[in-house]
Amino acid sequence: MITSANNTQVKNIIQLNQKAKARREQGLFVAEGRKMFGEAPKDWISRVYVTESLTADESLMKQVMELPEEKREIVADNVFRQMCDTRTPQGILTVLKKPVWTVEDILKGDAPLVMVLEDLQDPGNAGTIFRTGEGAGVSGVFLTKTCVDITNPKVIRSTMGSVYRMPFLYVEDVVSLKAELEQKGIRTFAAHLKGKNSYDQEDYQGGTAFYKQDYRDGSAFLIGNEGNGLTEEAAEAADCLIRIPMCGKVESLNAAMAAGILMYEAARQRR
Repeated sequence: MITSANNTQVKNIIQLNQKAKARREQGLFVAEGRKMFGEAPKDWISRVYVTESLTADESLMKQVMELPEEKREIVADNVFRQMCDTRTPQGILTVLKKPVWTVEDILKGDAPLVMVLEDLQDPGNAGTIFRTGEGAGVSGVFLTKTCVDITNPKVIRSTMGSVYRMPFLYVEDVVSLKAELEQKGIRTFAAHLKGKNSYDQEDYQGGTAFYKQDYRDGSAFLIGNEGNGLTEEAAEAADCLIRIPMCGKVESLNAAMAAGILMYEAARQRR
């Protein structure tokens, strides 16, 4: 049992929680809680840490004991609290290998529906878009390199497990990605205040005259920074600007809320 906060493993977990550079260099990230452990793909798990007081939980320990011995550790309660990013830890912490996705993973299948996030900074927004995207049937998420790190502990918690199942990939910028999407027959829609049509007046199912006959059809939604929206370059690169109608004096919605509205309109049309 680990009983000291000076243990090298404990120090490394703290580094992984706090530093994107450490996560990047080690190819690892941390997920807290029972749900995140229970849903984690077994081949992603590097090591699991369980607090001493939770070892009496037979159902949980049965799952933990299925892992090889070198992948599980018991930690003293006071030390475990220092390892966690949350104020009220759930008693189990999983260290996982960062997934490696490709463009093909995101765009596979017929009529892929993808999200493209530009300079999104809020961990809660990013995690919520992943979770909502899974529910709406999104194929995957592209993020510009200026976006929040998806393996940030706050983002991981917000995904509620969807990070395990939603392919994602960082790209240089929206403009360079647009060329690749266009080659795949994927039309890009930018949520923008200057949108000509309301979001529910466009077709997100594919199959319009926009595409060449041998292309796969699909749709991509571009979502910009929480404070500034999309850059002019990204908006100009989009095939179509759409808007979400507003009442009162509200000019725009929270990024995750706007993304959810668009994703579920596409899901409705595809049903």
